[in-house]
Amino acid sequence: MRRGLVAFFALSLIGLGVTGCGLFRFEQREPWRAQAEEACLSQRLVQPSAYMALSSKIEGPGVCGMDYPFKVSAFNNGVVGLKSKVTLACPIIPQIDTWLDEIVRPAAEMYFGVPLADIKAGSYSCRPRNNQRGAKLSEHSFGNALDVMGFVLTDGREISVMKGWRGRDPAEQEFLREAFVGACRYFTTVLGPGSDAFHYDHFHIDLARHDPKGQRRICKPILKFAPRIDPEKSQEVLQSAAAAGDLAPVDLEQDVPEGEAYIPPAPPPPTPTLSAPVQRYSSSNGYAAEAPSYPPPGRLPEQTYAPPRPPARPVNAPMMLNRHALY
Repeated sequence: MRRGLVAFFALSLIGLGVTGCGLFRFEQREPWRAQAEEACLSQRLVQPSAYMALSSKIEGPGVCGMDYPFKVSAFNNGVVGLKSKVTLACPIIPQIDTWLDEIVRPAAEMYFGVPLADIKAGSYSCRPRNNQRGAKLSEHSFGNALDVMGFVLTDGREISVMKGWRGRDPAEQEFLREAFVGACRYFTTVLGPGSDAFHYDHFHIDLARHDPKGQRRICKPILKFAPRIDPEKSQEVLQSAAAAGDLAPVDLEQDVPEGEAYIPPAPPPPTPTLSAPVQRYSSSNGYAAEAPSYPPPGRLPEQTYAPPRPPARPVNAPMMLNRHALY
C-alpha cells in the first residue's frame, strides 16, 4: 500500500513537471512587440552609432527580453548623455529622442538659460509592475520603458523629480511639469508624482498597448498646467540660444482604471511666442504651478492637482532598482 502511494505521488509530480515545461516552452511575447521592433529597424529609425550599440538578442527568463536590444549611452546623437547606459528596444528610442529634442531641451533653455547635458534614468529589468508579486510584467521587461529620475544641466545643476516636483524653486517645478505634460504627446503611458505611491520620485514613460489598436493612452496625474513649449516652434528656442553662443558641446508599470486615460491635444500657441529671443525664467510675478488653461475644458474632468509629500518607505516596500521603485 505504501509503495503504491509513493509511486502515485511520483507519477503525479512527473506529470506536473512535464505540463509545466510544456507551458513554459510555448509561452510567447505578444506578436506586436516583434513587429514593432522589426518595423523600427526596417525604417532605420535607429541606427548603430557611437551612442547606440545593437546588442545580442535577450531571451528570457520567461517572455522577458527583446529581439534587437540597443545599449544606449546618449540620446539626440550624443547631445544628451546618460549617467549610466540603458538597454532599450528600438521603437521607444526615437520617441525619447523627439521628446528630449522638442520639449525637454527647449524647456531647459527657457527656464534655466543653459542647455540640458544628461538625464538620470533606468531601463530594462525583467520583473512585474512595481515589483509587486502576481502583477503583470512591466514594460521594462521588454525594453519598452524608461524611468527618468532627474535632469542635469551643463552648469552642473541637477533637477531631481523627487526634490523638484514640489520643491521651493518655481523654475524647477514648472520645468518638470513642462517635461511631464510634454511626454504625454509621445508615449502611451506617462506616470509621475501623484499617480500612485510608487512614482513619487520619477517619471515612467513607455509604449505599452492598452488596447488592441494601441490607441488608448494613460497620463497620470491629470494636471491643470499651461505648457509654454510648442513642439512645432520649440527649435526656435534652441536656435536662438545657439545664435547667442549659449549651447556648449556635451561629452560623452501599476494597472490604471479604465476611463482615466487621455492624450493631451496640441496646446494653444504660447504667449509670448517662442519666435522671440530666449527668455530667462523669472518668478517675480508669482508662481502658479497649476495654471487653469490646460487641458482644455470639455476634454477632461476639472481637477486641480496638488502633489503629495513623498511617502515614507514602508517596511515591506518593493524591491528597488537604483534606489527607485519602478513601474
